[in-house]
Amino acid sequence: MNYAENILETIGNTPLVKLNKLTAELPCLVLSKYETFNPGNSVKDRMALQMILDAEADGRLKPGGTIIEGTSGNTGMGLALAAIVKGYKCIFVISDKQSKEKMDILRAVGAEVVVCPTDVEPTDPRSYYSVSKRLGEDTPNSWYVNQYDNPSNCKAHFQSTGPEIWEQTNGKVTHFVVGVGTGGTISGVGSYLKMKARETGTTVKVWGVDTYGSVFKKYHETGIFDENEIYPYITEGIGEDILPKNVNFGVIDGFTKVTDKDAAIYTQKLAKEEGMFLGNSAGAAIKGVLQLKEHFTKDDVVVVLFHDHGSRYVGKMFNDEWMKENGFIEDES
Repeated sequence: MNYAENILETIGNTPLVKLNKLTAELPCLVLSKYETFNPGNSVKDRMALQMILDAEADGRLKPGGTIIEGTSGNTGMGLALAAIVKGYKCIFVISDKQSKEKMDILRAVGAEVVVCPTDVEPTDPRSYYSVSKRLGEDTPNSWYVNQYDNPSNCKAHFQSTGPEIWEQTNGKVTHFVVGVGTGGTISGVGSYLKMKARETGTTVKVWGVDTYGSVFKKYHETGIFDENEIYPYITEGIGEDILPKNVNFGVIDGFTKVTDKDAAIYTQKLAKEEGMFLGNSAGAAIKGVLQLKEHFTKDDVVVVLFHDHGSRYVGKMFNDEWMKENGFIEDES
């Protein structure tokens, strides 16, 4: 009989799926690494499990402990699934710009959820960075995960996502494109693909998708952390107002920025034109691929990673009233 011992054994080995209609104008083959096939419906299951395994191994996470993390929702889901199987409690700190579905889903898997304001400085005691750190200090027998600076985040993608992409494309991948938040996915996958390319005498270009209101693109190009670049934005799961240690800028060849409006519209387009019911960052990622058109030739194989599932955005990007309120679609005349 063929079965998994528990839900955690189903993490990884997600499919590559070709894009057809939205990429018709591109000369190359575009394949999506479709991470919603993970049990928590997102790429974050991979690093959540790895961070827990490593924390158990070195004693940071002890039996019966409480896992504490600031999350936009998906890392929390991955941590919660592992916590259920392994017998830990969870407290997740989330910003108020995240969808209600994400908060409800975290509560559905038994986590305590603390909601913080988005529109405050990272150093503000009310920010989700500050609150999660403080809870980590104040809660007995707890472990503060800190996915932004935790090296196990990168490690998970170097050990699983990167090798899967290399194997699934038979080493023919030429470009990897992904939205950047904590930096673990782009840095882990990018490091692995570039290592394999060097070994085989080929090249792989790694492109990050950033959002307006985030510091990544300018910092990568100039080395300047420009606070004037920072302002609130709607796109979920990508961009930052800090520089996480997991972002390895040396692995990244460049960034392209996608607007909130384009990210939302292309999230809908993926569903309606490709049958791909995905999250907000997938809309940003595919628009980013289209913006990079001039970098691709007919022989290229472009892999774009789609982070999470559309069910987390039903009240937002898949709600036309919400889209109209935010000026992303026009009222029918």
